[in-house]
Amino acid sequence: MTPHQISSFKQKVLQYASNFEVCCYLDSHNYEDKYGKHDCLIAFGKDKELTASTGTAFESLKSFVDENKEWMFGLFTYDLKGEIENIPNSKIDKLNFPDLYFFVPCSLIAIKGDEVQVLKGDKDILKKIEDVNLAPHTAALKVNINQKFTREEYISSIERIKQHIKRGDIYEMNFCQEFFSENAHIDPLSVYHNLTNISPTPFAGFFKIGSKYILSATPERFLSKRGNVLTSQPIKGTAKRSLDQTEDLRIKADLKNSKKEQAENVMIVDLVRNDLTKSAVKGTVKVDELFGIYTFPQVHQMISSISCELSPDAHFVDAIKNTFPMGSMTGAPKLRAMQLIDEYERSKRGAYSGSFGYINPHGDFDFNVVIRSILYNTETAYLSFQVGGAITYESDAEKEYEECLVKASAIMSVLTED
Repeated sequence: MTPHQISSFKQKVLQYASNFEVCCYLDSHNYEDKYGKHDCLIAFGKDKELTASTGTAFESLKSFVDENKEWMFGLFTYDLKGEIENIPNSKIDKLNFPDLYFFVPCSLIAIKGDEVQVLKGDKDILKKIEDVNLAPHTAALKVNINQKFTREEYISSIERIKQHIKRGDIYEMNFCQEFFSENAHIDPLSVYHNLTNISPTPFAGFFKIGSKYILSATPERFLSKRGNVLTSQPIKGTAKRSLDQTEDLRIKADLKNSKKEQAENVMIVDLVRNDLTKSAVKGTVKVDELFGIYTFPQVHQMISSISCELSPDAHFVDAIKNTFPMGSMTGAPKLRAMQLIDEYERSKRGAYSGSFGYINPHGDFDFNVVIRSILYNTETAYLSFQVGGAITYESDAEKEYEECLVKASAIMSVLTED
């Protein structure tokens, strides 16, 4: 297929898949990825499924993958932290995603380059997809977006968090705020297309679980496994791009050389190294890239890569558990940071700062970080997205608030367009 034909096919297959009760669409948007085997995976229909609550969720998943050595797609919500550390889920939940959900699809289609392959299901499925008449993409009805914090309240909270850092409680904390609408009526498919047209990213995805949707333009990988190699790529460090090329290059260079951003990034790198050690062959944890600068449509990001060899004595599900929740969305030390997150944030994170992705029949997997994502429940008409940043003692509270708005800009433009 030509690039244009591939683009059209992606739209058709997602429209087709979204009619099923459950579907998961993962798209790298042709970013180069030395770890990826597919540019796009589309899974739909549920052959088998696992829904588990915090308490025994990871053990349930371990049993599920051992019993079903097949392709499966699933979601880990941030609330699984309660299974790893004794931290209550004290916030009201208006989205109601399951704590953990995985399904073995009835149909699975893969795209790599200019080739489309049916990995599972009816071989005639491609003909059915080609016959799909694409519905026109509709703009979102103008959604009334509210915030859980005023600017002043958010800045005040950051100043209090910095006092915890000064006392030595933590070194760094990821502090987030929610933007929400309580009576939102959107077409999830159109909103996803509009979002990823504005902000195509390497770990984007559309995940439907019944009445619940994740519409994600995330640029971040949580954890992948290829053979016996685990790789995590935390993002810490963000700078808004400029339309002026000279200015944009200066912004990129400033981000690369920023001591503040490097300090934030290296703290999380050290945390991830420690997490990976729990599942690694001794002496194999290494930093493959430190302070790499990657460019996306709205922002430049500082991304580091850490890898290790998975110990033959460790189940790969335990490796996921040992690194969850991801350090880039918690802070350091992780436990105290999560306790303060629960104290200072005003919204339940749920699927936000969780992860979704796939596990293949050989036990290889790839999972993203649910950021730059819209969460939506059609039954409750509740729509939510959250943004945040790493708070250190050097953080400027007003600049942190402005960075939140930069991260939210793509989503806001999609949801508030006329």
